[in-house]
Amino acid sequence: MQDIYHNLFDLVTFRHSVTHTPVPLGFHQHQDQYEIYFFLTGDVHYFIEKQVYQLQYGDLLIMHSNELHRPNFQSKKQRYENVVIHFNPSLAEHFNATHFDLLGCFHNRAFGERNRIRLSQPQIDDIMKLYERMELHRRPQAQPGSDILYLSTFIELLVFINRAFQNQDKQEEPAVMPDKLSALFAYIDENLDQDLSLDVLEQVVFMNRSYLCRLFKKHTGSTIHEHILFKRIAKAKQLLREGSTVTDTCQLAGFNDYSNFIRTFKKAVGLPPRQYQAQQRRV
Repeated sequence: MQDIYHNLFDLVTFRHSVTHTPVPLGFHQHQDQYEIYFFLTGDVHYFIEKQVYQLQYGDLLIMHSNELHRPNFQSKKQRYENVVIHFNPSLAEHFNATHFDLLGCFHNRAFGERNRIRLSQPQIDDIMKLYERMELHRRPQAQPGSDILYLSTFIELLVFINRAFQNQDKQEEPAVMPDKLSALFAYIDENLDQDLSLDVLEQVVFMNRSYLCRLFKKHTGSTIHEHILFKRIAKAKQLLREGSTVTDTCQLAGFNDYSNFIRTFKKAVGLPPRQYQAQQRRV
């Protein structure tokens, strides 16, 4: 347990951000980390896997490490404010009870679905108090014992989120994502090792490539090429962690050119595939 306190603020990172000039973010995942995103102000459409959520004040998003996501800022001249927590799920597992799983809201749902929890005003007031306490306890000048209170407040936050998740209406809201794009995402996910050129994709969804690219950009804030590339890199990382050879990974992740795979992987991950695989074995 003492090891937790030595690295507590790395295991549970807290960030309260306010800006009028948001920095665009690409598609991303957080390997070995889960994310809790609490939205306060701005005009943001948040993409998670195959869903787009139009956020409103007090919305809470939960994402585990394998769920691809990115915020799509609709205006660059508004105030944006949010609270984001990233945490190592192994930490939460230490505090599970036999009758209560602190990670249940992340695991007990379909992949890329039910990521948003729409809170009531009393719930928003309650979660704001928890965030204020966490922010207070993480300050450099905090009193002795504040790390214990920071951790206990975080555990309380996870209990709160799971209760809200369990009690929310399970009926899905009308999809913001057009059916054509939903079909496109599904096809890409199922065919990462195949040809995913625009020549192929426009035939899959029966849509002119120019219009398809504009529609994709409008709803995700990124390009089809960027999405496919990130998905292939994510699959390659998974395959390498599972023990696939670099050559097999190259083919199974849809990179037909070995040299290009090595170069692209290193640029995206920061390490060549073989070194990344060796590092994962040591973890």
